Amino acid sequence: MKIIILDTETTGNKQEDRICQLSYLVLNEDLEIEEIHNELVKPPIPISYEAMAVHHITNEMVEDKPQIKFTNSYKRLKELNSPENIIVIHNSEFDLEMLRKEGFNPFFKLIDTFRVLKHILPDGKFGLQYNRYALGLYKKEKDICKKYNITINAHDALGDVVVLYLLFEYILKNHNLTYEELIELTQKPILYDKFYQGKYKFEKIVDVIVKDPDYIEYMLNLEDLDKDLKHSIKTHLENLDIPIEFRFNIGKYKGMLIEDVAEIDMQYLSWAYHNMKMGKWMREKIGKILNKV
Repeated sequence: MKIIILDTETTGNKQEDRICQLSYLVLNEDLEIEEIHNELVKPPIPISYEAMAVHHITNEMVEDKPQIKFTNSYKRLKELNSPENIIVIHNSEFDLEMLRKEGFNPFFKLIDTFRVLKHILPDGKFGLQYNRYALGLYKKEKDICKKYNITINAHDALGDVVVLYLLFEYILKNHNLTYEELIELTQKPILYDKFYQGKYKFEKIVDVIVKDPDYIEYMLNLEDLDKDLKHSIKTHLENLDIPIEFRFNIGKYKGMLIEDVAEIDMQYLSWAYHNMKMGKWMREKIGKILNKV
């Protein structure tokens, strides 16, 4: 079994963007580095200025480089592409999609250290560069570079690969996890307690379910909703032990609970059910109240 620690740099992060640097280490089961691969490649589109500002690779630097499919690094990666081997990537969805654009279909077993950190450090921060300093990984970089005659630069793919190697080693040793357990954690859905973006950023999912069920219903109907967020919302819904607050957001009873409106104006509730635009969940709730009358 071989372990491949991989990172790419790209022309940008849009659908049309492609790889301009491919870097990876090949390790044995004892985490000893056996191979180092690092090549600039000529992408089919120009590198964006935004991407240059991050990795400092310019179009002039790749102008005379081969296309990725003709590089030794790419050819060797295809030789290693087997379910018997493990590939380690930080936030793998991006890099694997970039490789697929180059005709590379991965068959490796996958360890995504970004997802692993979310499981083992749920209240932590998960960025590779943040953990480079927070976990003291940078202190070991010089020894690695000296031992294997590596030169690295900040945000360079090879530099990120070295940090990723040290992070992978740290996780294995300090959290007493096996390769198989890390693979399982990569595949396991992540349960969030809070929203981390959108109108309710940093608010608890349970609180939002209770006070704004229309928003939750809208989120669950999004086709491109993050799978972990969808899993989290559904899990909190299934385990909810307090009633959801369905309120009118327009009209004469704006802000009032539908149960309170039912006590004073059932006729309005019936009118709202048949004529007012509202979420499916709220309409079903009002329907149940009307059916009891």
